[in-house]
Amino acid sequence: MNVQITSGIHHITAMVNDAQRNIDFYAGVLGLRLVKKTINFDRPEVYHLYFGNENGDPGTIMTFFPWEKQPKGRIGTGQVGVTSYVIPEHSIEHWKKRLNQFGVKSIQTVRYGETYLQFQDPDGLEIELVERSEGPLNTWSFKDVPPEAAIKGFGGATLISAKPNKTAEVLENVLGLECLGQEEGFLRFKSEAELGNTIDIKLTPSVRGLMGAGTVHHIAWRAKDEEDHEKWRSLLQEKGYYPTEILDRNYFNALYFHEEGGILFEIATDPPGFTVDEPLKELGSRLMLPSWLESKREEFEEFLPALEVPILGGDK
Repeated sequence: MNVQITSGIHHITAMVNDAQRNIDFYAGVLGLRLVKKTINFDRPEVYHLYFGNENGDPGTIMTFFPWEKQPKGRIGTGQVGVTSYVIPEHSIEHWKKRLNQFGVKSIQTVRYGETYLQFQDPDGLEIELVERSEGPLNTWSFKDVPPEAAIKGFGGATLISAKPNKTAEVLENVLGLECLGQEEGFLRFKSEAELGNTIDIKLTPSVRGLMGAGTVHHIAWRAKDEEDHEKWRSLLQEKGYYPTEILDRNYFNALYFHEEGGILFEIATDPPGFTVDEPLKELGSRLMLPSWLESKREEFEEFLPALEVPILGGDK
């Protein structure tokens, strides 16, 4: 069977402690849209929050499992170390000022000839912004973050692998990404998508990652549709990986596997998307439950903490 080719990142899922603080930062500071407020299907006592562009397109979605009781994690091998977002060209100064306005410390670095603005979210997740012309402008904007500055979606991610050569092998020979070469301790790969297309593997030694708040749980790659998804599962089995069964996540179908560097990979279908259970204009406005849990709505709404999306604009 030939190598399948993913167009890039579908979503990235991380673990945090406080749900309201998570919304305040990703919606209120970074200006992303809360596109879905639901529960973790495997742990229904925990929210699952999705943030992205106006339509919740694949390649823009960062998701979170906020649970106050989970211990602090440690970023290291077997994890996504840094999540990169793309911003429009000539907007980095806007973001320097905005982050400073909210008391978020940032540093500027250069990698592969691109300038990155690096900072941490309130739980310690490593985030960076990079200017690129690729990708459409994000129409979900507000007075302090116009479309000319709004985050478009993912730029990519930096992987911290226990076995960088094995992770590189998966990216190139399974997922079909193109290797662009090595520079100053990083190995870069690129996909064909406009967003979520650039993956760096960190080659210098790192501590062992510990799962918990402030760490990424998994990174998901895009499959075109259900037929393509089935082909991915067959390919993974053929190449000696052990993918899970295909699971219905309501907004996409998912399968999971661990690559040899210890990172949990998911492959998720682009359809049906986030308007499958609420209109585009109302995305993220109420708690959405899968049909098999709808009968327990009152129970969930009673014990899950009340959440509010902040008034966007950043005038604090």
